[in-house]
Amino acid sequence: QVQLVESGGGLVQAGASLRLSCAASGRTDSSNNMGWFRQGPGKEREFVASITWDGLLIYYGDSVKGRFTISRDNAKNTVYLQMNSLKAEDTAVYYCAAGPMLGVATAQYPYWGQGTQVTVSS
Repeated sequence: QVQLVESGGGLVQAGASLRLSCAASGRTDSSNNMGWFRQGPGKEREFVASITWDGLLIYYGDSVKGRFTISRDNAKNTVYLQMNSLKAEDTAVYYCAAGPMLGVATAQYPYWGQGTQVTVSS
């Protein structure tokens, strides 16, 4: 089992930046690939970014390319999501996910955090 705890969410104005963190505990061997997803009001959960256990492969959703950066520090069992140039449409609950497969579908990740709210005012 892997436990994931997100932090760093908050209320910001459009154009601002935030950095989300996801701390992993439990069975945190570095083979876990990590992902960030988000779910806005009335919307389905959406892929944001993912990173392999070694950081060599990174993928982004089209809506965040060029603005968000995913990274990880295996020594700290933590994955980060740096979010720049935030827009009102980025408002959502952001979830961290972990699993043995790297992908863009929620079903590919068996472990999930509880989420952290990001609200961007226009």
